[in-house]
Amino acid sequence: MWVANIIWGLNAPICKQVLQSAANPEGISPFALSACRMAGAAALFWVASLFMPRERVPLRDLGLLLLASVFGIQFNQLLYLWGLSLTSPIDASIISTLVPILTMVLAAVFLREPITWLKAGGVALGCVGAVMLVVMSHRTTAVASSLMGNTLCIISAISFAFYLTAFRNLIVRYSPFTVMKWMFLFAAVVALVIYRKPLAETDFAALPTSVWMGAVYVIVCSTFLSYLCVPIGQRYLRPTVVAMYNYVQPVVAVLFSVALGLDVFGLPKAAAALCVFMGVWLVTQSKSRREMEKLKVES
Repeated sequence: MWVANIIWGLNAPICKQVLQSAANPEGISPFALSACRMAGAAALFWVASLFMPRERVPLRDLGLLLLASVFGIQFNQLLYLWGLSLTSPIDASIISTLVPILTMVLAAVFLREPITWLKAGGVALGCVGAVMLVVMSHRTTAVASSLMGNTLCIISAISFAFYLTAFRNLIVRYSPFTVMKWMFLFAAVVALVIYRKPLAETDFAALPTSVWMGAVYVIVCSTFLSYLCVPIGQRYLRPTVVAMYNYVQPVVAVLFSVALGLDVFGLPKAAAALCVFMGVWLVTQSKSRREMEKLKVES
């Protein structure tokens, strides 16, 4: 989960440079990028699966993987890229802090995971630290906020939180390669059908090298590698713990800005980053439903 969220932390500023907008007319539309992202990741997962042990997936589970792909990939990725093309990376980063909170609530509904004081405190502390970081860095962006863009990013966050909780038991049943090759295949087929017009209208030969490099990063790193890491994390960690690592993304984004000389990292940001890491640690230390039931039996 560290690897996945470090990659995603770099994704917002890189994607913003790739996406077509008034400030970047030479970019690619979010719809065309979504189709390329899903198709490219599907191809990579299917090629990689050839070198892995084969697993038979019953028809019923294939139907559930189709639903999982709708919430975990299609709604999540498309709405995020669409929203990011309309709003600022800072706003998108702030909205990403909703995922752990939503996941904690949904895990209580779907998986009957308890909302303990330790877990709630960790989520709140991490949220405060993440919001402090992005707010303190708000002056480094000249991109305006957008109600439409922010709304799309919020729906994307809700969709991903729902995926982490509602489909957790399905995801841990198979290897990450099996899960992702089917989920991305379904997502790619839908995307290529729905977004065939934006794809046809994109002049790929005219895209500058910087856009191509950014698109490759989006497909290979922030999609293939990160989505390979997430189901591994889901296998060993509870949904709320998996979601808590979302708070790493603003930290990475700020450090990336500092490395480029676009921001400075002083004591206030160090304190905010410490809140994030302390919050993640507190949630990992909170007891799961199984552990609490075991304690009741022993007592």
